[in-house]
Amino acid sequence: MKKIDLSNFRVADSATARDINRRIILNLVRKHQPISRAELARRSGLQRSTVSSIIDELIGEKWITEGAYGQVPRGRKPTLLYLNVDRVGAIGVNIQPNKTNIGLGTLDTHFIVLESFNTVNYPEKLNPIVTNRVVEIIKSHPEISYEGIGISVPGRIDVRTGKLVFAPNLGWKNVDLKTPLEKATGLPVELENAANACALAELWSGQHPEEVRNLIAVTVSEGIGVGMVLNGQLVRGTTGMSGEFGHFTMLEDGPLCNCGNRGCWETLASNSACVRFYTQTRPTVPTAKLPTTPTFEDILRLAQQGDPKANHAIEKMAHYLGLGISMLVVGFAPDLLVIVGTITRAWSKVEPIIQNMVAKHCRTGAKTRIVATDPATNPRLRGTIAMVLQKHFSAPQIV
Repeated sequence: MKKIDLSNFRVADSATARDINRRIILNLVRKHQPISRAELARRSGLQRSTVSSIIDELIGEKWITEGAYGQVPRGRKPTLLYLNVDRVGAIGVNIQPNKTNIGLGTLDTHFIVLESFNTVNYPEKLNPIVTNRVVEIIKSHPEISYEGIGISVPGRIDVRTGKLVFAPNLGWKNVDLKTPLEKATGLPVELENAANACALAELWSGQHPEEVRNLIAVTVSEGIGVGMVLNGQLVRGTTGMSGEFGHFTMLEDGPLCNCGNRGCWETLASNSACVRFYTQTRPTVPTAKLPTTPTFEDILRLAQQGDPKANHAIEKMAHYLGLGISMLVVGFAPDLLVIVGTITRAWSKVEPIIQNMVAKHCRTGAKTRIVATDPATNPRLRGTIAMVLQKHFSAPQIV
C-alpha cells in the first residue's frame, strides 16, 4: 500500500473509497483465485452486496471471469472467480544496449508474443521501429483489452517529465520515448528503470514462500542497476534518480566509467568488467575457441569448459559483485535480494563467492536471502508488464 503524505494531500471522497475497495478485491482474486464472492466478503470485511457490485463491474470490464462451481457441504454451490488472463494485457518493451525485446503479456505475465531485434544506437531511429512493431502486435491481437505499454531502460527516468535523462551505457540523454508511442497507439505509456522493473516483476509474480515487503533487485549486464522496494513501495526519489549504486565509486582511480567517473561499481562487477578482466590475462593471439573480441557469453562458455583464465575473470567479477551487495545488505537489510542477468548461468560458482563476501562484511545481523533469477523468465520484460498492471492493484494516489 502507498502511504499518504499527511503534509500534502487531498481528502478521500466516496469515489476514492470505492476505488480502494475495488483494488482490494482485485488483489484478493489475484492471490487466492479461484475464489467465491462469499470468501471475498469474508477476507475483505466488505458487505456481500458491495463485493457483488464490484465483481459485476470487474466482469463487465473483462478483469475477472467466472469459472467452475465451488464445493460446499450444503446449499447453493458458489461460482468461482478468476483473473481474466486471456483478455486483459499490456505491451512491454525492454531496451538494452545490444538487444530490444518486445512482448505482449497477460495478467499473469505470460507472454503471447515475444520479439527481439538489435538496438539501434540512436533513439530517433529506434523510436519508429518500436512504434511500428507495437502497432502491428496490437492489430494482430484485437481480442486483448490493452491497459497500456511499459518500457524499461538501463537508466533513470525523470518522474516529472517521463523522459529518460541518464543512460550512460546507451549513450542517451533527455530522450522522449513516451510521446511517440502514445500518439501512435492511444495507450498510456509507463517508463521505468530496468532494475525497478525487475523488482516489480519479483513482487508481481515471484515465487516466494512468504510475503516480501523489502526487496532489492540487482541487474547485471553491461552495467549494474539497483531497484529497491522498501516497506512495499518502489523507491524512486523526488526526481526518479535514486538507486544508482552502479555508479558509486568503489575503487578510486579505477577504470573509467561511461558516466565519466572512475572506479564505479559497474566497472568492476558488470559483464563488461568480466570481459576486461579476461582480455587482460589471455594471450593476445586469437585461438580457434575465441574471437579477437570475446563476449561475456564466450567467457561463460569457456569457464564451463574449465578454462582457468575465464574462471578467474568470473571469480574476480563475483568478488566485486559481492562487495557491492554487502553494501546494500548493510544499508537496507532487505528480506530478499535477487540477481538478474546472464551471470546467473554460473550461479553455482558465483553464489559462494557472493555469500562469503556478505558474511565477511555484514556484521549487522541482517538475514537477507540472496537468490538468482532465471534469465529465461524475461524478468525485465515481465517487469514492464507489471508496471502497467500494478497501478490497478495498488492503493490509488491521493496525495
